[in-house]
Formats: sequence, C-alpha cells, structure tokens
Amino acid sequence: MDNLGGARPLRLLLLLALVPPLPGPDLSMEECCDKGVEWANKNRRCASLPLTSESRECSMTQVQCCRNKLEEHYCSDGIEFANVREECDSHISENSTCEAEYFKKCCYCCLLGKTAQVQGRSCEPNLKIGYQCGIVFRACCVKDQEGTDVSIVDDAPKKEQAEISKEELDQEDPYLHDGCRGGGPCSQQCRDTGSSYVCSCFVGYQLQPDGVNCEDINECITGAHSCGIGQTCINTLGSFRCQRDTSCGTGYELTDDSRCKDIDECETGTHNCPPDFICQNTPGSFRCRPKLQCMNGFIQDALGNCIDINECLSTNMPCPAGQICINTDGSYTCQRISPSCGRGYHLNEDGTRCVDVDECSSSNQPCGEGHVCINAPGNYRCECKAGYSFDVISRTCIDINECRRYPGRLCAHKCENTPGSYYCTCTMGFKLSTDSRSCEDINECESSPCSQECANVYGSYQCYCRRGFQLSDIDGISCEDIDECALPTGGHICSFRCINIPGSFQCTCPSTGYRLAPNARNCQDIDECVAETHNCSFNETCFNIQGGFRCLSLECPENYRKSGDTVRLEKTDTIRCIKSCRPNDVSCVLDPVHTISHTVISLPTFREFTRPEEIIFLRAITPTYPANQADIIFDITEGNLRDSFDIIKRYMDGMTVGVVRQVRPIVGPFHAILKLEMNYVMGGVVSHRNIVNVHIFVSEYWF
Repeated sequence: MDNLGGARPLRLLLLLALVPPLPGPDLSMEECCDKGVEWANKNRRCASLPLTSESRECSMTQVQCCRNKLEEHYCSDGIEFANVREECDSHISENSTCEAEYFKKCCYCCLLGKTAQVQGRSCEPNLKIGYQCGIVFRACCVKDQEGTDVSIVDDAPKKEQAEISKEELDQEDPYLHDGCRGGGPCSQQCRDTGSSYVCSCFVGYQLQPDGVNCEDINECITGAHSCGIGQTCINTLGSFRCQRDTSCGTGYELTDDSRCKDIDECETGTHNCPPDFICQNTPGSFRCRPKLQCMNGFIQDALGNCIDINECLSTNMPCPAGQICINTDGSYTCQRISPSCGRGYHLNEDGTRCVDVDECSSSNQPCGEGHVCINAPGNYRCECKAGYSFDVISRTCIDINECRRYPGRLCAHKCENTPGSYYCTCTMGFKLSTDSRSCEDINECESSPCSQECANVYGSYQCYCRRGFQLSDIDGISCEDIDECALPTGGHICSFRCINIPGSFQCTCPSTGYRLAPNARNCQDIDECVAETHNCSFNETCFNIQGGFRCLSLECPENYRKSGDTVRLEKTDTIRCIKSCRPNDVSCVLDPVHTISHTVISLPTFREFTRPEEIIFLRAITPTYPANQADIIFDITEGNLRDSFDIIKRYMDGMTVGVVRQVRPIVGPFHAILKLEMNYVMGGVVSHRNIVNVHIFVSEYWF
C-alpha cells in the first residue's frame, strides 16, 4: 500500500536497512527499531519506553520507531473514523496530545479526499498540504474507484534488501527527493522549485527576514482589522477579535461577537416575582403579572389586590355634556346640572348651560336705518357702517371720502371714492393686483406685439431682433436682415469669399483644392495624394501643394538607384538615390557624389516675414579625422531665384547640420528647384558629396 499514510514508517525501515548498522555494544539498528515498534503495538504509547541498550544511536532509533508506529496506529484510527462517521469533530476534544493530533490530521485529510471524489475533482493532492496528508488524501479519494484499502497495516511483504534498488525506491516514493518532505526547513508552508525551495506562511502570518520562520501579523497595529466604533481590537495568533469597549448594562449580556443580548430573567430564574405572580420578560428587564383576575371596574395594584377604577378621572369623559360624573364602587353615575341664566343670556337646547342672546339677529333692527348692530356678551351696541362716520349735528351716519382723508396711502396709483367705500385704478401698462390696491406690471409680450423677440419692461415693452437682424427705424417692431458681407469688416469675416443669407452669412472656398475648415471661416488645403483623388500615372509620384497637386516623375541618373524608402513628412516628400556602380567601373567609384535626393516642399505665398524661416535641414556625421584636416561645406549651386534662400552651417547633437532658410517672401505661384551640395573636404579635396534637389512649389494659401 504505497499510497497510505502508514507506509512512511515502513519505507524508513527499508531505507535504514540499506545503511550499515552503527556499532553498538549489544543490538543492531534493526533490532533497536523492532523493540520500539513492539512497545508501541503493546502499550499504544511511547512514554516510559525502556531503553534496551546503552548506545545513544540505539536509543534514538528505538524512540523514533516507537513514535512512527504510534503515529501509524492513530492515523489508521482517524481514517477509519472518517470512513465510518463521515466527520471528525465529534471525536476531537480539547486534548492536544500528539496522538490526538495524528488522529485529527489523518481524519481531516481523508475527508478532504472523499470530498474531492464526490465533487469529481482530481485525486492528486496539493503538495502544500504535506507529504503524509497528501498520501491519505489520495488513498481516500481513489478508494471507491480502485478498490483501495485505506487501513494501515504493518505486515506488508518486504523485499530482500539486496533486491531494492535506488530506482525502485524513487518509483515507490515519488516524494523521496522532495526538499519540502515532512514540512522541509519551513515553519509553515514549503514549495520545492527543483533547485531550491520557497517558504510561505498561513493567513494571518508573515515571513520573517530569514525566509524560513513565520511571525504573527498584529492586525490591530497594521489597521487590517474590521472592528467597528465602540469596539477594541485584540490580537490573536493568526487572527484577531473585537471586544466591546463599554458594558451592555443591566439586563443584557455580551456575546462572543461583542453584541449585547437581552437576558431572559424568566427563563434563567433570576427574577423575584412572588408565587402569585407570573414572570413576563421585557427588553433589559422583566415584569411580574398577577395571576388573580379582577372584575370589571377594578384593577390590580402592585401587590395583586383589586382596587376600584375612578372612571370620572378618565380622559374620555364618560358622562354627556350638561351632566356631572360621580364615581361609585366598581362603576359611576351621571347627574344632570340645571343652571339659572341672567339678563342677555338663555339656556341652550339641552338646558345644560347659558348662552348669549344675539339681539342683532332680530328682525326689528334695534339700531335703526344706516347703522350696524354689533352683538356683545349679554348686550349689544350700535355703530355706523364701514365707510361712514357719525354726525353729531344731524345725528346720522355720513359717507367718508377715503381718497381725500388718506391721500396716497390707500391706492398705489389712482383712488376713486364711492358711497361708504372707494376703489383703486392703475395707469396704462399696469393692472390692479388681487389686493385691489397695488398695481402690477402687464406683460405685453404675451400678446406677441414684436415680429421676432420681445422684452417686457416695467410699464411697457421693448422689441429686439435675433442675431443677423436689426430693428426697423420706422415702426420699431419689424426686424430687417443685416448684410454681414457688406459691412466694413466683411472682408475679414471669411478668408476667401462671403455670401449673405437671411440672418447670417456663409464662407466659401475656391472650387478646387480647398475645403472649408471646422470654424466655417477659413479654407484648408485638400491633400489629393492622401485622398487618392489625383490623376498621376503609375510611374509618376503625387506631391501635394496648396490648392492642388503635382505629378512628378523623378528618376535616378545612371549608376544610381532608389533607396527604397520614401520619407513622408508633414510638409515634405523625399526620394533618395544612392550610388550603385557596375563592377569594375572605376570612374563611378571615384566619383565623389554619393547620394542624390529629391525633396518636394510646398510654401505659401504673400507671407509676412519677421525673421528668416528654416525650411530644410541637411544632417551629416562629421568624419573621424582631426578638425584641421576635414570639413563639411554646404552650398546652394542652382535655382536660388531673387536670392530668396540662403544656407548656414550649424552643429547640433554632435552632428553638422546645413540649414536652408527662406529669407524673403515669395510671390507665387511658381515652381523652383534648389540644388544643394553637401561636400566632405579633407586636405582641400572633396572626398564625398551629397546632392539634394529641392522642388519648391509656391501657391496661394487660404488661412
């Protein structure tokens, strides 16, 4: 049974048998091991193991073999317990002896293997779970598939020592040369990389600088805990726990997860209710409910006695209006009240209370014509109507002119008097508010008096026009179109041509070679070469210029060939010809001209110059000769019409650069060819020459 947990002690014995026994006074190494195994089988423990030899090597062998056999027994028990019970927790107690650890490890590893089998996963274990656990894992995983017996036996057939070879041992034990076998040198987790090993730690630990040992991570210091407000983080080995800062208070207890849980005093028997009372639990406390039930009209007090309820003191007023409540034993009675009323009062319909007599409601009008009667409690008085005043001479009520008496205080604009009152009016452009006194502005724009836009102003309105129109001077209401193209600044609106449209304008570009820019005012050149809208033949090369294109056929002269790389830049195109001499052509080899380049650029016309503009850069590597023997000379030999260009020499980044500059504006359009020479001079003789033909197209450029 090579794949069982108990096979490891057997392999150890076979390997020890291949090693010559150490010299001892009485017993050989194999006999010392047998003594240890015999003691483990008989006593099921290794404590008080009698040493059969005074040899130190024999004693260590005897103890080791006993412990391995004891581990084999308890591992077999753990596997059997996992196969029968399908669980391990019921057998695991607080006992932390080595025997219990052997049992628990093999039981857990077997359950892991059985779970992998049920879930259809591979039976090959992860090396990180350990050597012996991996063997038990695989044995329990393939048990039902291969009929493997996972019990641990110690009577497996042994080969003769002479028949066991190194290859057979390696085949029998694939983990024999695993550097992480038995945990390896690592304190927690180990991974063998073939040439070395790598140690790692469990969750909650971190690797120490020695790369082997692991130390606990204090989550409370690093802030990796999840304790909330009101809780204190307490570090534990490999983890942490949260503890409540304050106590829960009377009637509550603290749970393991630092929460407050109500204590059921009735269930725990910690209440103090008398025998005649029933305990009823409440949050944080309890209450005692009497067992005795009282009749209607009575209620139990704290001692359980029945006492009378005074219904007259309740808030629902048991007696109707006009009656008084009298409490009785267990009930109540209602008694009618009969009050006597004085002058100006009389009893209500129920006869329960006195109410005022409204003398003003009678039909005989006690105050007479032109007056108003005002009722008062038990009496009445006569006054003039609103808007009238009492005249002591005529002893009648006369109209009050409120507009004259309170000028500018009653109405916002105009006041008109009426008999007994007044009314307010407003001037043009305003209307009377809901308070009939203030005036508010009329929004004339709601009736659309203007042809385009209307702006309401206080007491009036103002017409205005949209962009591109102007208000008519005749009626002040109509809007007329503005011809933007005819304005003095119209020439600066569009870069090429302006077309007026109602309310606005449009810019246009030349019919060919240009398109309108995104700002709808400027004109942009169309690159016909990129858009492939040109008509150049196959043997010609298309070169874009402002407002059009040119088809050029640039061929290399005799003894030169195209380099095969056409440089395509933003403003230039370059075709380079490199010298290619025929065999034995001495004159070609001695010709100092090495390359001939054709560069095409397009320049705008009518450009205002403030300083020379650099347009071409000829870069050359300085020869590795003393400075007094070698030099590079740049020159414009042909095509410099009206001296519009010059060339200067400059040193940049360890290189000699010939810079062609445009020094004055060019009036176009026209096509010019500048012939530039770059000569390598050594000892007064040109040793190397490059010719650059620059085709310059000058055309109109619409910004």
